[in-house]
Amino acid sequence: MGEINYPSEEILNPSKLQRINYDHIILWMLANNESCEWSNFEQKPIEIPIATLSRHFTKLIFKGFIEKFARGQYRITPKGKKKFNELSQIGKKERRLNYPPEIILKSGRNYSHWILWMVYNNGFCKRSDFLKEPFSINQSSLSKSLSLLIQKGFIIKENKRYLITQSGKSEYSKILQQYDLDRQTILEEERKRIDEITIKTSQFFEKFKITDDYVKFRFLNNVLKLNYSKVEAILKDEEDFHKIFLFISINHPDFYPDYLSFEDFSRYYTIKKRVLYFWVNEIVESDLYDLKFFKLEFSPDKYYYFHSDGKLEKIFRAITEEHIATNKYLEKFGRSGSLNSIIDDILEEICEMIFHKHFKRSLREFLPRYIKYLAYKIETKKELKETYDKLEGIIWQNMTKIMQSQNSETLVSQYEDKIKEIDKEIKINPSNYELYNSKIRILLYFNQYSDVLTVLGKMMELFPEKEIDIMIKKAYTLKKDKNLEAGLEIIEKLIEKYPKDNSLHNYKAYWLSYLGKKQQPLKILRGLIESEPEKGIYHDTYGEILITFKEYEKAIEEFQKAIEIDSDDWFIHQTYIKIGICYTALENNELAIQNLKLGKELTSKIISDFDSKNKWLAIVDLFLAEIEEQRDLLLAN
Repeated sequence: MGEINYPSEEILNPSKLQRINYDHIILWMLANNESCEWSNFEQKPIEIPIATLSRHFTKLIFKGFIEKFARGQYRITPKGKKKFNELSQIGKKERRLNYPPEIILKSGRNYSHWILWMVYNNGFCKRSDFLKEPFSINQSSLSKSLSLLIQKGFIIKENKRYLITQSGKSEYSKILQQYDLDRQTILEEERKRIDEITIKTSQFFEKFKITDDYVKFRFLNNVLKLNYSKVEAILKDEEDFHKIFLFISINHPDFYPDYLSFEDFSRYYTIKKRVLYFWVNEIVESDLYDLKFFKLEFSPDKYYYFHSDGKLEKIFRAITEEHIATNKYLEKFGRSGSLNSIIDDILEEICEMIFHKHFKRSLREFLPRYIKYLAYKIETKKELKETYDKLEGIIWQNMTKIMQSQNSETLVSQYEDKIKEIDKEIKINPSNYELYNSKIRILLYFNQYSDVLTVLGKMMELFPEKEIDIMIKKAYTLKKDKNLEAGLEIIEKLIEKYPKDNSLHNYKAYWLSYLGKKQQPLKILRGLIESEPEKGIYHDTYGEILITFKEYEKAIEEFQKAIEIDSDDWFIHQTYIKIGICYTALENNELAIQNLKLGKELTSKIISDFDSKNKWLAIVDLFLAEIEEQRDLLLAN
């Protein structure tokens, strides 16, 4: 290859008010040279970061602007030359911005909504774009809004320009649902999102030679519904994310008897087996995503997966519900079958229609859990008895910022690597109390309760002055391990030793309520309220216990007292949500929606402890969906 021609300094390093246009640089190189190698773009004077280069090459190839004609050799296409000429003229014209529709601009001063709309639809924005019409945001408000969006990870600032992140794109999609946009606008926004994902998946299919259309469909369907941005802080490689969903998509019951094991898949697609195994189970077994996955254990080392609301599960659900309903109706006429006989009837039908007969054994084991899942969907509220208390927040709230950042970004990281990393830090700095807390949080996430207790024992030796904090964490660990009595015993011993510590009495009230007690915890809390009337948290706990015993009107009174006393305290976002839950139970949907939405708004502003934040947002959405479902039923009738 001869001497390479390079773009001018003006193109390679534009002024600070201009963003580097990598598409323009790549197309310039290929338009002004017969061909280029990948390395030409990594070396001086261009030096495009590898990840950025890969992203832009993928997009340009998919759009037909460039082509790979030999190993490591690229050239521009006629379509690419036309695009290059267009890009070369852009800098000579005044930049024209796309602005949000009137319905968004006129709906109130939702500055964060305006900003996300602008950076999404214009590629980037400068601060000055928001100071002029049609926004005219004042400097102070603009600074606060931009800082908050950066803190939440929705936008980034590069060379005095604001760009949207993957998380920001996901948030932008949610924001659109809040406005009464016309159907065409919503479809257009969805098309943009699909196009963006399709660019990545097309290259992924080509790289790994995925040719089966059914696998492609299942894969793309999963990826569209399950956003990478939710795990990107933990699972750094998006290609690994795609491989994980490829594994789930390949091992679907429709493809039986074909199967690709964890070991074979990890070797063939170059992904660590333990990473694959952990994330598949995390997606399928936990509530990481709203989309529910089901696992059929065909044999001890062979699993098949399908998800809720897909064709397979819809038919499966219809058959199951029909047999259960039939049994209920027949009870009226003196005929009823046992659960086993119902399962036999379901198996006979589904193994003829939708599953291969060889799945009969695994389906027999799966059906009782599935029937329980259907019942859970109908009676979800009953399962939330302990879900919406603030105990964990009370136990962990006093940790430093370093603990909160590790909690939000690395809690679900690969278990062994993260534990080894923290152990190294502890070895270097054994007196750093927060490092031990970080280790405990990770161990708790992976249900390693015995290891947690071992670490807490070590902490008691090193930090005897932190006895209360350490022993409360021990009690909490025992609670997680379903040993409530042992946890209560720890708290009672602490109260004997520190009788004037009111927080310990508050913990005891919680534990007693978990054990089904009512009068004892309420008596404790009345004493705390009398002792410290300036603390709203005791009213909030009182209200939680009243919810447990379905005394919703009294609970609302206590929650409102908590807000009156401590309207800005850390737990108040939860208080509004719990008021909404009470009004839902009392069938006052208007006040329920009002308080749930207010609680959701306050929860959305939290910038630390993302586990708790996501839990509360999920609870709000659950109850709002329930209210909407009730309204639909009333309209239908």
